[in-house]
Amino acid sequence: MKKTLLISILALCLLPLAAQPETSGITMEDNVYVKGIRSVTVLPTGQIHGEPVAQLGNGDEQLTLTFDDLEQVDRYYKYTFIHCTHDWKPSEMNPIEYLDGFMEDELETYNYSFNTVTHYVQHRLDFPTPNMRFTRSGNYILFVYDDTPDKPVLTRRFMVLETDPAGIDGEVHAASDVNDRFTKQEIDFSVATGNYLIRNPILTVHATIKQNGRWDNAIYGLTYRAGYPGVLSFDFDDGRNVMPGGAEFRTFDISTLHSNADRIVGITYANHENQAYVLQDEARPFGAYESRSTMKGDCFFRNRDMQNAYSEDYVNTHFTLKCPFPIEGGNVYVFGKLTDWRILPEAKLKYNSNYQYWEADFLIKQGMYNYQYVFVPDGTETIDATYIEGSHFETLNNYTVLVYFREEGSSYDRLIGMRVLTPGE
Repeated sequence: MKKTLLISILALCLLPLAAQPETSGITMEDNVYVKGIRSVTVLPTGQIHGEPVAQLGNGDEQLTLTFDDLEQVDRYYKYTFIHCTHDWKPSEMNPIEYLDGFMEDELETYNYSFNTVTHYVQHRLDFPTPNMRFTRSGNYILFVYDDTPDKPVLTRRFMVLETDPAGIDGEVHAASDVNDRFTKQEIDFSVATGNYLIRNPILTVHATIKQNGRWDNAIYGLTYRAGYPGVLSFDFDDGRNVMPGGAEFRTFDISTLHSNADRIVGITYANHENQAYVLQDEARPFGAYESRSTMKGDCFFRNRDMQNAYSEDYVNTHFTLKCPFPIEGGNVYVFGKLTDWRILPEAKLKYNSNYQYWEADFLIKQGMYNYQYVFVPDGTETIDATYIEGSHFETLNNYTVLVYFREEGSSYDRLIGMRVLTPGE
């Protein structure tokens, strides 16, 4: 009895020491905090595309983090996990409430690039591991740092789904509002709650809609509109579940440096770097919808000329854009997974008055890519993918629907359902 009491007292004393990691200096989003870190991915283990989602309690289902360190400096990489709310704020739980095992661990797997002009070290982590397992579903941040959390390296979003997820049924179609009929898409869906006892869904259930790989324009905090026992409807007529359709992504292929592949017009070597030139693009804000098969803005790394692992080289890739109208009041950027779905300074287009086009060039890894040109108005962080590309209701976007449930009296949002919807399904 005395021994049990002593253990309980020690546990209570240690509880404050297990608070969520220090988050000052980092954001609860996909971000990189030091130079030289490139090509960051979190994917289902063994896959080249897919949502970063693992299922709770499924020991055979892992996610894989990879990233390249081009500076190859001496860093002692460690990592931990931060549990978040449905709208990506740190949750109120302590790590000991959502992690089984250690609260932090080391990144031990790395490999050096092979036969490349640009040398790098690729780091890899397959998780969860026997040392750190998840005991709660929901949104998570994978936080990688150099020895101590006050020296952040990168953060990456991923999700953990409940063992017995709720069913989601839905469709993507042209917006119901006649004014948006030809330019926007409406995402209507319903949730079959199954074994989840939801007494007050208006307060405890929230849904998120994410378009392709982007989080910056995601729709958060949707509450159900109607329903009947066991089914919640998220079919709205007020535009809250409507998004611009945008246009199909542009493509190019730099998986070979021995010839010009898809939409590449030149491959050279200059300034101690590989150089690739993408076919000149045209602005298309008012053009007709162009149908093409794409990866929805994604990319994957590949070297077709060499089968060795870690042989993908880095290539300084040049983009040019012809635009028949002046670009004023903001800047245009190359955007997609190739920029980590972020607005990067090196991806900003500059006007070349000699040739009367806009241009940018930056270093990316060999592979196959999708991209678009987006406009960011001065003084804002709003990303407008329609300014250069236009918007069409027919565009084959992927919409990921995520449904969260916070039980009454609970301190965290459970991820109880996920479904990817595409127009025409």
